[in-house]
Amino acid sequence: MRFLVWNLKYRKQAEETNLTMKKNNQLRVRRSIQELQDDYINGNKKPLEDLMRAWKGIKELPPDNPQSFFILGGYHGEPFRGAGWGNASYWGGYCNHGNILFPTWHRVYLLKLEQALQSIPGCEDVTLPYWDETSEDSLKHGIPWALTKQNFELDGETIPNPLRSFVFNKGIKDNINGDNPNYSKPKGYETVRYPLSGLVGSPKDQEATQKHNSQFPDYEKNVELLNQNVVNWLTTTVIVEDKTVGDNVADKYKASLNAPNYTVFSNTTSASQWNTDHADDGTQVVVPLESPHNSIHLAVGGFDVPHVFDASPIAGANGDMGENDTAGLDPIFYFHHCFIDRVFWLWQKKHGYTNHLEVIAEYPGTNSVDNQGPTPGIVPNSWLTLESPLNPFKKKEHGKERAYTSLDCINIEEQLGYTYSRGSLEEMPEQAVLQQGQSTKVIRVSGINRAPIRGSFLVSAYVNIGGKKYHVGTEAVLSRWSVQYCANCQTHLEVKSFIGLHKFREDSLNNAEYEIEIRTRDGLLNQHQALSTSGKKLFRLEVW
Repeated sequence: MRFLVWNLKYRKQAEETNLTMKKNNQLRVRRSIQELQDDYINGNKKPLEDLMRAWKGIKELPPDNPQSFFILGGYHGEPFRGAGWGNASYWGGYCNHGNILFPTWHRVYLLKLEQALQSIPGCEDVTLPYWDETSEDSLKHGIPWALTKQNFELDGETIPNPLRSFVFNKGIKDNINGDNPNYSKPKGYETVRYPLSGLVGSPKDQEATQKHNSQFPDYEKNVELLNQNVVNWLTTTVIVEDKTVGDNVADKYKASLNAPNYTVFSNTTSASQWNTDHADDGTQVVVPLESPHNSIHLAVGGFDVPHVFDASPIAGANGDMGENDTAGLDPIFYFHHCFIDRVFWLWQKKHGYTNHLEVIAEYPGTNSVDNQGPTPGIVPNSWLTLESPLNPFKKKEHGKERAYTSLDCINIEEQLGYTYSRGSLEEMPEQAVLQQGQSTKVIRVSGINRAPIRGSFLVSAYVNIGGKKYHVGTEAVLSRWSVQYCANCQTHLEVKSFIGLHKFREDSLNNAEYEIEIRTRDGLLNQHQALSTSGKKLFRLEVW
């Protein structure tokens, strides 16, 4: 297997940057939002108030201001641009998903958002906090209150909490879906989270959304439902014969830290291929960082964990975080991704990759058409490397501007000037070795036909033992509403999911039966129903 290593160029650049940092002799520390909350409650209100002031400031900037939240939030997905503006063969946002640029593109994105916050007068020292999603507090209570509280007192005035939503100061037009513009949003639209719906693109959408949201008029109750859903995603376990089986999202974050190399750690496409390549060698399933990342998007935006807790699924919950098109326009996105960036840094430190990264050349996940399609300015079917531009972000070098690349953001301390406070996942044990009697089986779901599925969806696996059905894992898939019209998506339908059964005893699975459910925005599909309009099955189920 051939790796591409960018080392000499990086080291020279890092040494130059390190000299500058040593002169300044300080690093910005990104703390958890819980830490700022604790300071606030204990009387030190300035850090949280400054953060609120900075967010309020960028949201109030005119929508054509480069530092405005409308511009920055819109870099991720909509408003689409380039060929993707009206051609579903292309991804019209700048974000990278399902490829090796996923961690580094978002790392620079956060940097630019943080710099915008610091541009607001009086907020020069503000850093972007992270939502510590695997902290004890999050596992018990869900989202920190600073991100959900309806109002906040700032400078003697009660204002809408700048971190809970964004009111569009300019509309966005969904040109992809033709007469059914699902993700158009008018000026004045306010982003929503689970259990609400934010589909307002057509009169039909507006009517359905109004009817759905009228069932949830109590804001505080809605926050309770949201937090309970997030806690369920993070912590839900299943007990079989006094043993915990199946992985929740907190488990997936921990497992991702054991990914053996950057290529498979970085994205779902590469990890799927790796798990296929290593299916017969008895190793545990590799979990990429992008996998639990996807789950939190859908936990906040919409979807319940199916069949594993005492709450009825809330059909019709289509919050903005649940779709890549609009996720970047909800402020919680950046606190979530700040945690993702921190886990990326923890993985780098654990595996000795703080000063360089390695990419498996021409592996799945290293091409511009993998998963979502090429971003604006990127040639279709081109190879992605650590030298690929992270558009649209620019940096000044020798008096000139050039695009950031992954080589510019490998070492956050020496190159970017920030670090993270100590939080959860700091001390992770090594991956457990399978013991005698433990199952080596893996459920593999492949060939998922995305064409008839509108929007994001869940792939859930179940094991039936002795007539009892157990949920053993769910993979969240962030997808597009317009897949049926997307030429790239039609040639990249193979969504794969790998769910290890290593927590089961081998003998307990001797007569087990397996079932897959796909939960979509339009309802539930199982292997008996999962047929496309052409009569082809939506997926294949195998147990290795």
